[in-house]
Amino acid sequence: MKNNKIKLQYLIIGVALLAFILTSIVSIWSGYKLNKANLGESAMVTNRVYAQKVAETANNYLAEQQKILKVNAKYIAERIDDQSYLEKHADFIRNQTSAFNSIAIVNKKAVVLATSPQSLDLVGVKLTAEATKKAIKEQKPMISQPYTSVSGRLIVFVTTPIFSEKNEYLGLIGGTIYLKEKNILYKLLGAHPYDGQSTVYVVDRDGTIIYDERKKNIARDLPDNDIINMAIHKKTTGVVKGENTENQIAFAGYAHVKNADWMVIAQRPASAVEAPAKQLFKQMFLIALPFLAISLIIVIFLSYRIAKPLQRLAQLTESSKLNDEENNFRSVQAWYYEVIQLKEALIQSFSHLHEQVLELTGKSERDGLTGLYNRRTLDDRLMSWTKEQKSYAVIMFDVDHFKNVNDTYGHDVGDEVLRFIAAAMLQHVRTTDSCYRFGGEEFVILLPGASVDVAYERAEELRQYFEQTNSPTSLPIHISAGVAECPNDGVEGNGVLKKADQLLYEAKQNGRNQVRKSN
Repeated sequence: MKNNKIKLQYLIIGVALLAFILTSIVSIWSGYKLNKANLGESAMVTNRVYAQKVAETANNYLAEQQKILKVNAKYIAERIDDQSYLEKHADFIRNQTSAFNSIAIVNKKAVVLATSPQSLDLVGVKLTAEATKKAIKEQKPMISQPYTSVSGRLIVFVTTPIFSEKNEYLGLIGGTIYLKEKNILYKLLGAHPYDGQSTVYVVDRDGTIIYDERKKNIARDLPDNDIINMAIHKKTTGVVKGENTENQIAFAGYAHVKNADWMVIAQRPASAVEAPAKQLFKQMFLIALPFLAISLIIVIFLSYRIAKPLQRLAQLTESSKLNDEENNFRSVQAWYYEVIQLKEALIQSFSHLHEQVLELTGKSERDGLTGLYNRRTLDDRLMSWTKEQKSYAVIMFDVDHFKNVNDTYGHDVGDEVLRFIAAAMLQHVRTTDSCYRFGGEEFVILLPGASVDVAYERAEELRQYFEQTNSPTSLPIHISAGVAECPNDGVEGNGVLKKADQLLYEAKQNGRNQVRKSN
């Protein structure tokens, strides 16, 4: 019977090991889930900002092309009956802008008067597409939904009416975008700052894909797709997690192209977004494993030390039923005290490991609002570069009168301005440079191997960009910046940052909207 009873030594080992394993699993798993959630949120915000930027660019570009068509419509109206002139002017318009694959001049009866290129051989042909009928009926500028033209191509038709000097409707002039051939959308959307697993595509108001890097997807009608359905119903800027066109769960951001009633969607598969979290999970497990081995050794040793005198106490109890063993029973209380001490020691050991795991889990590299690196990552990198004795330059800048933005437009618009700044920074730096949100409206750029003059030029380019570009407030913003370098302005990161901050302050004192560099 005695051999079938579990010994105290093994109970201690089992309970201690179970507690350690459960604590480790809970800590590592919670850290993994939190990190995965943060990565997903950051991916959606990044995609939303990018989609909004692309949508604004496309919207402005389409508006500009409609203006070009409107200006040329006046000249065409004057010589609407001159076939030779119409053909030459159609060629002129197509060469004037790279937006259209072809140009067509159509009279009010939907008959083609001239085209460019003339090889389309459509002169005299009556156009029967609903898009053409609608444009003639409404007699106003329009951008059609995708349809198959008489030439058999899938197109979008951008049109402007032609009126005579007496305001008589004469017809229309239109530019076509061939959706399945190289077109302006490829120039506007073809290059994006994502890896091969990310995509940017455009859908019309019915959920039909009109642009995708993967040409096989163009003309696919997907109104019930999770991401597309959300985008076309919202017709605004937003984020969504759902199934993408490849039947993968993805994090997406979307924005509305108002002039064409299109939606730009930037998305990245969840598997690609969450891959770093899985890698972090593995690293945390590998870090915990040595602690597990060390703790197990300690528990075995302590359990032996505890069990041996307890076994002796059990023997004394069994062999001395008739004897007065008061002193031995008093010693039992002492042993309980020692067990409590052991428990506290184990709790301290687990607490130490838990702190290590939490520190690893909580160490986030990115700022949640802008997606840039945060202050902690900046400090770590500068400390590493200091140890490596690496030369670099620092640009530190902040937004002039940013408080007025929040007071005038609200903190939501203020946040949009900060995201706008972050996107501009990433657009203007080298691939080797890194961008950080230092705090509030203050930002830092690290330029490894760069001189103070190179960094000054980069900072000045950025300042001019903000000065000449409308922010989410619909007005430009101004920045003041300071530029310093290592080792001329300090051999440690804090010293170089302090110098850049001092120069930033000088820029503020000297009227703002300027860049100051160290001599």
